Amino acid sequence: MAEKTLHEEKISREEVADRLQAIAHELRENGDADIDVGNKTVTLSPPDAVAYEISTRESSSVLRGNRESVTIKLDWKPE
Repeated sequence: MAEKTLHEEKISREEVADRLQAIAHELRENGDADIDVGNKTVTLSPPDAVAYEISTRESSSVLRGNRESVTIKLDWKPE
């Protein structure tokens, strides 16, 4: 069974940093990590070692203009 929870919104850079810090805090703690996704909290069970992937993308389009993005992916098998 695969369940995906997705939430998108436009927020300030400071709010983005606060949310990333909240996730980092949860990952630093031992045991389960409570991750807020919109108005829902998802409890995950990361082990001591997780796969980490980061990628950036820069694109230019005559119609859409310049765009940049960063994607951070964390992946693991729950303990």
